[in-house]
Amino acid sequence: MPIFHVPRINPSEITPNEVFLNRRNLIAGAAAAGLAAVLPKGSAAAAKLDFAKSPLSTDEAPTPLEDVTSYNNYYEFGTDKGDPAANASTLTTKPWTVAVDGLVARPTEFHLEDLLSSVALEERIYRLRCVEGWSMVIPWIGFPLSEVLKRSEPLGSAKYVAFETVVRSEEMPGQKGLFQALAWPYIEGLRLDEAMHPLTILAVGLYGETLPNQNGAPIRLVVPWKYGFKSIKSIVRISLIEKQPETSWNRQNSGEYGFYSNVNPQVDHPRWSQATERPIGTGGLFAKRKPTRLFNGYAEQVAHLYTGMDLRKFY
Repeated sequence: MPIFHVPRINPSEITPNEVFLNRRNLIAGAAAAGLAAVLPKGSAAAAKLDFAKSPLSTDEAPTPLEDVTSYNNYYEFGTDKGDPAANASTLTTKPWTVAVDGLVARPTEFHLEDLLSSVALEERIYRLRCVEGWSMVIPWIGFPLSEVLKRSEPLGSAKYVAFETVVRSEEMPGQKGLFQALAWPYIEGLRLDEAMHPLTILAVGLYGETLPNQNGAPIRLVVPWKYGFKSIKSIVRISLIEKQPETSWNRQNSGEYGFYSNVNPQVDHPRWSQATERPIGTGGLFAKRKPTRLFNGYAEQVAHLYTGMDLRKFY
Protein backbone atom coordinates (compact mmCIF):
# COMPACT_ATOMS: atom_id res chain seq x y z
CA MET A 1 0.00 0.00 0.00
CA PRO A 2 1.58 3.32 -1.01
CA ILE A 3 2.20 5.92 1.68
CA PHE A 4 1.18 9.45 0.75
CA HIS A 5 3.30 12.22 2.22
CA VAL A 6 1.12 15.28 2.05
CA PRO A 7 2.86 18.57 1.27
CA ARG A 8 1.94 21.61 3.31
CA ILE A 9 0.72 24.75 1.58
CA ASN A 10 2.50 27.94 2.51
CA PRO A 11 -0.31 30.54 2.58
CA SER A 12 2.14 33.30 1.65
CA GLU A 13 2.72 31.61 -1.70
CA ILE A 14 -0.93 31.63 -2.76
CA THR A 15 -2.44 34.71 -4.39
CA PRO A 16 -4.26 36.64 -1.62
CA ASN A 17 -8.00 36.31 -2.06
CA GLU A 18 -8.64 40.05 -1.76
CA VAL A 19 -6.08 40.82 -4.48
CA PHE A 20 -7.57 38.18 -6.76
CA LEU A 21 -11.13 39.38 -6.18
CA ASN A 22 -10.27 43.07 -6.64
CA ARG A 23 -8.57 42.35 -9.95
CA ARG A 24 -11.49 40.23 -11.13
CA ASN A 25 -13.95 42.93 -10.10
CA LEU A 26 -12.08 45.58 -12.06
CA ILE A 27 -12.00 43.39 -15.14
CA ALA A 28 -15.63 42.44 -14.72
CA GLY A 29 -16.68 46.05 -14.33
CA ALA A 30 -14.95 47.08 -17.54
CA ALA A 31 -16.36 44.20 -19.53
CA ALA A 32 -19.87 43.86 -18.12
CA ALA A 33 -21.53 46.13 -20.65
CA GLY A 34 -20.42 44.09 -23.61
CA LEU A 35 -20.38 40.61 -22.14
CA ALA A 36 -24.10 39.94 -22.20
CA ALA A 37 -24.24 40.70 -25.90
CA VAL A 38 -21.61 38.15 -26.88
CA LEU A 39 -22.48 35.25 -24.59
CA PRO A 40 -24.47 32.61 -26.49
CA LYS A 41 -27.64 31.13 -25.10
CA GLY A 42 -26.78 28.56 -22.47
CA SER A 43 -23.45 30.15 -21.53
CA ALA A 44 -22.90 31.52 -18.07
CA ALA A 45 -20.50 33.96 -16.47
CA ALA A 46 -18.09 32.55 -13.89
CA ALA A 47 -19.79 31.67 -10.62
CA LYS A 48 -18.20 31.18 -7.22
CA LEU A 49 -17.88 27.62 -5.96
CA ASP A 50 -18.00 26.24 -2.43
CA PHE A 51 -15.01 24.03 -1.75
CA ALA A 52 -12.60 22.79 0.89
CA LYS A 53 -8.83 23.07 0.74
CA SER A 54 -7.15 19.78 -0.10
CA PRO A 55 -4.04 18.49 1.69
CA LEU A 56 -2.97 16.99 -1.65
CA SER A 57 -2.15 20.44 -3.03
CA THR A 58 1.39 21.44 -3.93
CA ASP A 59 3.10 24.19 -1.93
CA GLU A 60 4.09 26.12 -5.06
CA ALA A 61 2.66 29.53 -5.93
CA PRO A 62 -0.15 29.39 -8.53
CA THR A 63 0.35 30.81 -12.00
CA PRO A 64 -1.48 34.17 -12.40
CA LEU A 65 -5.10 33.81 -13.48
CA GLU A 66 -4.62 35.87 -16.64
CA ASP A 67 -1.94 33.46 -17.85
CA VAL A 68 -3.94 30.34 -16.98
CA THR A 69 -6.91 31.62 -18.98
CA SER A 70 -5.09 33.10 -21.98
CA TYR A 71 -2.23 30.69 -22.74
CA ASN A 72 -3.37 27.17 -23.44
CA ASN A 73 -4.06 24.50 -26.02
CA TYR A 74 -7.61 23.64 -27.04
CA TYR A 75 -7.50 22.82 -30.74
CA GLU A 76 -11.29 22.74 -31.07
CA PHE A 77 -11.04 26.54 -30.90
CA GLY A 78 -7.81 27.03 -32.85
CA THR A 79 -4.16 26.04 -32.76
CA ASP A 80 -2.62 29.28 -31.43
CA LYS A 81 -2.23 29.74 -27.68
CA GLY A 82 -4.60 32.72 -27.64
CA ASP A 83 -7.30 31.12 -29.82
CA PRO A 84 -9.20 29.37 -27.02
CA ALA A 85 -9.65 32.57 -25.04
CA ALA A 86 -10.65 34.45 -28.20
CA ASN A 87 -13.09 31.87 -29.58
CA ALA A 88 -14.43 29.69 -26.78
CA SER A 89 -17.30 31.99 -25.74
CA THR A 90 -19.33 30.31 -28.50
CA LEU A 91 -19.53 27.02 -26.60
CA THR A 92 -22.81 26.39 -24.78
CA THR A 93 -22.04 24.71 -21.46
CA LYS A 94 -25.45 24.60 -19.82
CA PRO A 95 -27.25 22.22 -19.70
CA TRP A 96 -24.53 19.53 -19.81
CA THR A 97 -24.63 15.77 -19.44
CA VAL A 98 -21.91 13.15 -19.09
CA ALA A 99 -22.62 9.54 -20.04
CA VAL A 100 -20.88 6.73 -18.16
CA ASP A 101 -21.17 3.44 -19.98
CA GLY A 102 -19.37 0.31 -21.17
CA LEU A 103 -18.33 -2.38 -18.71
CA VAL A 104 -20.33 -1.11 -15.75
CA ALA A 105 -23.22 -2.57 -13.80
CA ARG A 106 -25.01 0.76 -13.71
CA PRO A 107 -24.62 2.77 -16.92
CA THR A 108 -25.99 6.24 -16.46
CA GLU A 109 -26.07 9.77 -17.81
CA PHE A 110 -25.32 12.47 -15.27
CA HIS A 111 -26.75 15.94 -15.50
CA LEU A 112 -23.85 18.05 -14.32
CA GLU A 113 -25.94 20.08 -11.88
CA ASP A 114 -27.18 16.89 -10.21
CA LEU A 115 -23.69 15.43 -10.06
CA LEU A 116 -22.21 18.54 -8.46
CA SER A 117 -24.94 18.61 -5.82
CA SER A 118 -23.84 15.16 -4.67
CA VAL A 119 -20.06 15.61 -4.39
CA ALA A 120 -17.79 17.59 -2.09
CA LEU A 121 -15.62 19.96 -4.10
CA GLU A 122 -11.97 20.51 -3.21
CA GLU A 123 -9.30 22.95 -4.30
CA ARG A 124 -6.34 21.00 -5.66
CA ILE A 125 -3.32 23.17 -6.45
CA TYR A 126 -1.53 21.02 -9.01
CA ARG A 127 1.48 21.39 -11.24
CA LEU A 128 0.68 21.22 -14.97
CA ARG A 129 3.42 20.24 -17.42
CA CYS A 130 2.79 20.61 -21.16
CA VAL A 131 4.56 18.23 -23.54
CA GLU A 132 5.75 21.37 -25.37
CA GLY A 133 8.08 22.21 -22.49
CA TRP A 134 6.17 24.83 -20.50
CA SER A 135 4.46 24.54 -17.13
CA MET A 136 1.93 26.15 -14.80
CA VAL A 137 0.60 25.70 -11.27
CA ILE A 138 -3.20 25.79 -11.23
CA PRO A 139 -5.67 25.88 -8.32
CA TRP A 140 -8.31 23.54 -9.74
CA ILE A 141 -11.69 22.99 -8.09
CA GLY A 142 -13.00 19.46 -8.49
CA PHE A 143 -13.51 15.99 -7.05
CA PRO A 144 -11.95 12.54 -7.53
CA LEU A 145 -12.86 10.77 -10.75
CA SER A 146 -13.15 7.61 -8.68
CA GLU A 147 -16.40 8.90 -7.18
CA VAL A 148 -18.12 8.78 -10.57
CA LEU A 149 -16.59 5.45 -11.52
CA LYS A 150 -17.56 3.76 -8.26
CA ARG A 151 -21.18 4.85 -8.64
CA SER A 152 -21.33 3.12 -12.01
CA GLU A 153 -19.88 -0.09 -10.53
CA PRO A 154 -17.12 -1.17 -12.96
CA LEU A 155 -17.21 -4.85 -13.91
CA GLY A 156 -14.24 -7.11 -13.28
CA SER A 157 -13.47 -7.12 -17.00
CA ALA A 158 -12.97 -3.33 -17.08
CA LYS A 159 -9.26 -2.49 -17.39
CA TYR A 160 -9.26 0.96 -19.00
CA VAL A 161 -11.28 4.18 -19.01
CA ALA A 162 -11.91 6.03 -22.28
CA PHE A 163 -12.96 9.70 -22.45
CA GLU A 164 -14.60 11.72 -25.20
CA THR A 165 -14.95 15.47 -25.77
CA VAL A 166 -18.01 17.18 -27.20
CA VAL A 167 -18.28 17.67 -30.97
CA ARG A 168 -20.12 20.85 -31.99
CA SER A 169 -18.61 22.30 -35.12
CA GLU A 170 -21.16 25.12 -35.09
CA GLU A 171 -19.78 26.27 -31.73
CA MET A 172 -16.16 25.10 -31.98
CA PRO A 173 -14.49 26.76 -34.98
CA GLY A 174 -11.44 24.51 -34.82
CA GLN A 175 -13.66 21.58 -35.83
CA LYS A 176 -14.61 23.26 -39.12
CA GLY A 177 -12.80 23.49 -42.41
CA LEU A 178 -11.09 21.33 -44.96
CA PHE A 179 -7.90 20.78 -42.94
CA GLN A 180 -8.31 19.65 -39.33
CA ALA A 181 -5.56 19.56 -36.72
CA LEU A 182 -6.97 16.33 -35.28
CA ALA A 183 -9.75 13.86 -35.93
CA TRP A 184 -12.81 14.66 -33.81
CA PRO A 185 -13.98 13.91 -31.23
CA TYR A 186 -10.90 14.37 -29.08
CA ILE A 187 -10.42 11.12 -27.20
CA GLU A 188 -8.22 10.08 -24.31
CA GLY A 189 -7.74 7.15 -21.97
CA LEU A 190 -6.28 5.91 -18.72
CA ARG A 191 -5.66 2.56 -17.19
CA LEU A 192 -8.34 1.88 -14.57
CA ASP A 193 -5.90 2.07 -11.66
CA GLU A 194 -4.68 5.46 -12.93
CA ALA A 195 -8.26 6.68 -13.19
CA MET A 196 -9.06 5.50 -9.65
CA HIS A 197 -5.95 7.11 -8.14
CA PRO A 198 -6.72 9.80 -5.51
CA LEU A 199 -4.79 12.48 -7.45
CA THR A 200 -6.96 12.04 -10.58
CA ILE A 201 -9.83 14.51 -10.53
CA LEU A 202 -12.66 15.89 -12.59
CA ALA A 203 -12.30 19.67 -12.44
CA VAL A 204 -15.24 22.06 -12.70
CA GLY A 205 -13.48 25.25 -11.68
CA LEU A 206 -10.25 27.12 -11.05
CA TYR A 207 -9.29 30.04 -8.86
CA GLY A 208 -12.48 29.56 -6.86
CA GLU A 209 -14.91 29.94 -9.77
CA THR A 210 -16.45 27.79 -12.48
CA LEU A 211 -14.17 26.81 -15.35
CA PRO A 212 -13.80 29.31 -18.19
CA ASN A 213 -14.73 27.81 -21.56
CA GLN A 214 -11.14 28.02 -22.79
CA ASN A 215 -9.97 25.85 -19.90
CA GLY A 216 -12.35 22.99 -20.58
CA ALA A 217 -15.74 24.05 -19.21
CA PRO A 218 -17.85 22.75 -17.81
CA ILE A 219 -15.99 19.60 -16.74
CA ARG A 220 -12.54 18.25 -17.56
CA LEU A 221 -10.04 15.65 -16.44
CA VAL A 222 -6.87 16.56 -14.53
CA VAL A 223 -4.09 13.98 -14.14
CA PRO A 224 -1.16 15.98 -12.69
CA TRP A 225 1.65 13.47 -13.26
CA LYS A 226 0.99 13.22 -17.01
CA TYR A 227 1.53 15.71 -19.82
CA GLY A 228 -1.30 18.18 -20.12
CA PHE A 229 -2.89 16.79 -23.27
CA LYS A 230 -3.98 13.73 -21.27
CA SER A 231 -6.30 15.96 -19.22
CA ILE A 232 -9.16 15.98 -21.72
CA LYS A 233 -11.56 18.94 -21.72
CA SER A 234 -15.35 19.36 -22.02
CA ILE A 235 -16.11 15.70 -21.37
CA VAL A 236 -19.38 14.16 -22.58
CA ARG A 237 -18.62 10.43 -22.30
CA ILE A 238 -16.66 8.15 -19.95
CA SER A 239 -16.52 4.50 -20.98
CA LEU A 240 -15.15 1.52 -19.08
CA ILE A 241 -13.52 -0.92 -21.51
CA GLU A 242 -11.34 -4.02 -21.56
CA LYS A 243 -8.62 -3.08 -24.05
CA GLN A 244 -6.34 -0.06 -24.24
CA PRO A 245 -8.26 2.71 -26.04
CA GLU A 246 -7.06 4.93 -28.83
CA THR A 247 -6.11 8.49 -27.89
CA SER A 248 -6.11 11.52 -30.16
CA TRP A 249 -2.42 12.41 -30.08
CA ASN A 250 -1.23 8.81 -30.12
CA ARG A 251 -3.43 8.23 -33.16
CA GLN A 252 -2.04 11.39 -34.77
CA ASN A 253 1.62 10.44 -34.20
CA SER A 254 2.33 7.35 -32.12
CA GLY A 255 6.08 7.90 -32.37
CA GLU A 256 5.84 11.19 -30.50
CA TYR A 257 2.89 10.75 -28.13
CA GLY A 258 2.58 7.50 -26.20
CA PHE A 259 -0.51 6.20 -24.44
CA TYR A 260 0.92 6.77 -20.97
CA SER A 261 2.57 10.17 -21.54
CA ASN A 262 3.90 10.36 -17.99
CA VAL A 263 6.11 13.38 -17.40
CA ASN A 264 9.67 12.07 -17.67
CA PRO A 265 12.74 14.32 -18.01
CA GLN A 266 14.79 11.31 -19.15
CA VAL A 267 12.62 10.56 -22.19
CA ASP A 268 12.87 13.35 -24.73
CA HIS A 269 10.27 14.23 -27.30
CA PRO A 270 11.77 13.34 -30.72
CA ARG A 271 12.05 17.05 -31.53
CA TRP A 272 13.04 18.60 -28.19
CA SER A 273 14.37 17.84 -24.73
CA GLN A 274 12.06 17.22 -21.80
CA ALA A 275 14.78 17.78 -19.20
CA THR A 276 13.68 21.33 -18.36
CA GLU A 277 10.53 23.45 -18.53
CA ARG A 278 9.57 27.12 -18.87
CA PRO A 279 7.22 28.32 -16.10
CA ILE A 280 4.48 30.52 -17.55
CA GLY A 281 3.87 33.83 -15.82
CA THR A 282 7.45 34.35 -14.63
CA GLY A 283 9.14 36.36 -17.36
CA GLY A 284 7.50 35.40 -20.63
CA LEU A 285 9.66 33.82 -23.30
CA PHE A 286 12.74 34.78 -21.29
CA ALA A 287 11.65 33.00 -18.11
CA LYS A 288 14.42 30.97 -16.52
CA ARG A 289 13.92 27.30 -17.22
CA LYS A 290 13.86 24.84 -14.35
CA PRO A 291 14.49 21.09 -14.16
CA THR A 292 11.53 18.84 -14.89
CA ARG A 293 10.79 16.20 -12.26
CA LEU A 294 9.86 12.59 -12.91
CA PHE A 295 6.07 12.20 -12.90
CA ASN A 296 5.95 16.00 -12.63
CA GLY A 297 7.01 15.79 -8.99
CA TYR A 298 4.36 13.24 -8.00
CA ALA A 299 6.62 10.17 -8.14
CA GLU A 300 6.20 9.37 -4.46
CA GLN A 301 2.44 9.05 -4.95
CA VAL A 302 2.25 7.33 -8.36
CA ALA A 303 5.52 5.54 -9.21
CA HIS A 304 4.17 2.27 -7.81
CA LEU A 305 1.60 2.20 -10.64
CA TYR A 306 4.44 1.51 -13.08
CA THR A 307 6.60 -0.92 -11.12
CA GLY A 308 8.47 -3.21 -13.51
CA MET A 309 7.54 -1.20 -16.60
CA ASP A 310 10.12 0.14 -19.04
CA LEU A 311 9.24 3.85 -19.00
CA ARG A 312 11.09 4.40 -22.29
CA LYS A 313 9.03 1.76 -24.04
CA PHE A 314 5.79 2.69 -22.30
CA TYR A 315 6.24 6.43 -22.73
